[in-house]
Amino acid sequence: MIDPGALKTRLTLEAPVETDDGQGGVTRGYATFAKVWAQVAPLGARPNVTADADGAAVRYRIVTRCGYVLTLQHRFVDGPRVYRILSFRERDGGRFIEIEAELRVE
Repeated sequence: MIDPGALKTRLTLEAPVETDDGQGGVTRGYATFAKVWAQVAPLGARPNVTADADGAAVRYRIVTRCGYVLTLQHRFVDGPRVYRILSFRERDGGRFIEIEAELRVE
């Protein structure tokens, strides 16, 4: 059971938006879908190289209240931090969603 008082971090949930690029393709961007209160807890980190840039991938567990449709293409934003959703599942009879997310740190 999740203590609702532990949901103390305000996150922005963003949904993918595709727009026509005028050359037969699309450009993917993100638009604000919802603002949610969440519990954010680090799980661990590992070294990571993306596009020849050293960094680390830090995994987090994010817990929010249920009440919206979530996919792996959504993402959470907290200021400059962008959390990529890796997996999610319902908890406590569907009242909460537990999300495993990854934050890239350079």
